[in-house]
Amino acid sequence: MHAKQMGRVRIGVSGWRYAPWRGVFYPAKLPQKKELNYCGQVFSTVEINGSFYSLQRPKSYQLWRAETPDDFVFAVKGSRFITHMLKLRNVEIALANFFASGVLALGPKLGPILWQFPPNFSFRPDVLESFFKLLPRTMQQAADLATGHDVRLAGRAFVEPEMDGPVRHAIEIRHQSFASEEFIALLRRHRIALVCADTVEWPLLMDVTADFVYCRLHGSEVLYASGYDVPALDRWAERVVSWAAGGEAEGQHASAKPAVKADTRDVYVYFDNDAKVRAPFDAQGLRERVERQGLAIRD
Repeated sequence: MHAKQMGRVRIGVSGWRYAPWRGVFYPAKLPQKKELNYCGQVFSTVEINGSFYSLQRPKSYQLWRAETPDDFVFAVKGSRFITHMLKLRNVEIALANFFASGVLALGPKLGPILWQFPPNFSFRPDVLESFFKLLPRTMQQAADLATGHDVRLAGRAFVEPEMDGPVRHAIEIRHQSFASEEFIALLRRHRIALVCADTVEWPLLMDVTADFVYCRLHGSEVLYASGYDVPALDRWAERVVSWAAGGEAEGQHASAKPAVKADTRDVYVYFDNDAKVRAPFDAQGLRERVERQGLAIRD
């Protein structure tokens, strides 16, 4: 009897440069410049947060790529200028600048792009539809889009990808109006993942909307601070295994319709409860539980 095939599961943390982690998760005398490398030995993925606050430079992405193992993957947080300031309107140049800033320099280590909406951004189907149509779905499409960057990227743009491959997108909502059948149908039509975000602050929806699942665990009791106990990690491990096997997870769904049937799905999980140094340890705890159920976290 053959074991059931599973998608690739990656479990990591959101960001890696946190002073409270030093001497607790990171060894006491580890140089700060070695922290990403250390994360790469423990985890198979991390989220890049700096890209949310400002446009990074190609040399930064190249350095991050060089400091991590060959099978490592970065999720890249999309620019808040696009999501929070422009609120997805008239974003063509801003999108070009984002993709020209060096994202493509990650090459095969480029994972999903995370677009985090602000709490006051409500569901507007027409705005989302227009935005989704602009998003590149391959590295070559992203490079073509990046050539439209403005003068701010002159002399520092990276628009020549070394390879082609898919570019995946995930949306994190923070407003209750998104808990609707129409929103889930829109995501599925555009093959964009709905982020399963665990927090008391925003809707926690389990709807699967793409060929992968993206999960962010912020702390279900206190945002960015509370940890996950043994029962909670066991419950999340069950969900991860179900997703990886192409199934659904128990919990609240905005749509009564199940996801399109799939044999497997890739799963990305990031712990963002970093305030009390819980994230790296909770991530390791979840990984251990998933591995016990027969899923290889690293090849």
